[in-house]
Amino acid sequence: MKTFKTIATSAFAAVLLYGCGGSSIVSTPVENIDSSPLKVSELTEAEAHNWGHLDLVKDTIPGMSVDRAYAELIKNKKGKKVIVAVIDSGIDIDHEDLNDVLWTNEDEIPGNGIDDDKNGYIDDIHGWNFLGKGYDEQLELVRILVNGDKDSEDYARAEAEYNSEYETWVGRKTQYDNIYGVIKDANATLTAHFGKADYTKEEVKALETEDADLAKAKQIAMSMYGNGVDSLADAEKEIANGVESINDRLNYNLNKDFNGRVNGDDPNDMSTKFYGDGNVKPVKKSESHGTHVAGIIAAERNNGLGANGVANNVEIMSIRAVPNGDEYDKDVALAIRYAVDNGATVINGSFGKSYSPHADWVHDAIKYAANNDVVFVHAAGNDSKDVDTEPNFPDDNVNGIEIADNYIRVGALAPTYGSKMVAGFSNYGKKNVDVFAPGASVYSTTPENEYGTKGGTSMAAPAVAGIAALIRSYYPDLTASEVKNIILDSGLAINRKVIVGGNTSDIRPFADLTKSAKMVNAYNALILAAQVSASK
Repeated sequence: MKTFKTIATSAFAAVLLYGCGGSSIVSTPVENIDSSPLKVSELTEAEAHNWGHLDLVKDTIPGMSVDRAYAELIKNKKGKKVIVAVIDSGIDIDHEDLNDVLWTNEDEIPGNGIDDDKNGYIDDIHGWNFLGKGYDEQLELVRILVNGDKDSEDYARAEAEYNSEYETWVGRKTQYDNIYGVIKDANATLTAHFGKADYTKEEVKALETEDADLAKAKQIAMSMYGNGVDSLADAEKEIANGVESINDRLNYNLNKDFNGRVNGDDPNDMSTKFYGDGNVKPVKKSESHGTHVAGIIAAERNNGLGANGVANNVEIMSIRAVPNGDEYDKDVALAIRYAVDNGATVINGSFGKSYSPHADWVHDAIKYAANNDVVFVHAAGNDSKDVDTEPNFPDDNVNGIEIADNYIRVGALAPTYGSKMVAGFSNYGKKNVDVFAPGASVYSTTPENEYGTKGGTSMAAPAVAGIAALIRSYYPDLTASEVKNIILDSGLAINRKVIVGGNTSDIRPFADLTKSAKMVNAYNALILAAQVSASK
């Protein structure tokens, strides 16, 4: 599940100048958090890089009180190792902040081409890669149009959605191409004038010229500066990323003639299970999603490097099954089973789609995880939709009946407590979204020893997976079902009204957006976990 990041409003403006539920926890944080003050100052760089770990009462930022939990509850305790499976795109297992927290299959001899542990997967040292050398893929709705039953309800819905989507993305490509050209030309003009790429706002502001092109470049830059953009170079890079995403959408995701299935397997035949290879790393640097997710869960804490993960005592099992497009149900189902069979007790699934032709395969895998005492955490999706009425897969119910008590679906919070605390892109649902967690502007690991900020429910889910891992580490007697219920019950109840879907005319009680009516809190979760464990 990928979140398309639109260019800053200021860039458009500049170009337009030229015609282009549960038990109550009364431990700290305070019981009535709605009395907490709103933070009015901008986040510092340190706060921005760590906001999801901060404390609402202490910092006036809607984080998960992770740092407080370590300082007051965990510091003198010794937990057990917990294996967390990350079903995602590839993970850079050589990253400086992840290479010491990897799961390693000790029963497999690296590189000998033999299935030493007899699990069906040859040389699966740090996990498994169901995609093989592939990465780009179609959306499921396109696959339905190409291969599906034309008389089915899904086909008619997919056809209508495809026509709308294709028209939208073609128009967006024209818009972005124009904007990119204008910003690129303005940046090049100013760079040439100043003789350097790192010219400053002050230098641009002081620029006086009668040259029409230079004056135009200055006006574009000043317009963007006035709307919060720090540099034209950064804007150019962001827009270029947007152009790349749009081209991927048209060339691969929405292209009926494209076939990204290069691993030789039939995704509609569940009789074949052992395909792919043991290379779990990204095929290119821009395949950064899985690395970012893994860092949110388990980037090594307090090592002086870029980011801290939520959980210590974690080993990350990398399962590459999520392409640049929609994942296949077969890959997801087998990935879940692989994780369970190889010792994971928490699984993170930061992916999702609106169509699932083989949803029964995935449902069976989720039930298999539940039967084997494994927590499954899933991102709610980034369409600003109500998943009680709009389908989003994988889910944990069939005809409205919950199939397992190990599944947690997570919506995304932004780093501003108050009416804007629900991320505008986040899906929601009173029945089917369990909790909310930090998901907008989250700083974490990216490939090649780099770090970056991403937003999405894809970032909120691993935050919760990290808390599940903490509970399983320090209270290993608790079951997957108990861990789920502790996370839901121990969250902070939010009684405020919030903006929904980024639409300022749609304001509702936070409690209407989620089953628990709460945002997750690591501090309270560990307190409740201790209480439940002691009572057993």
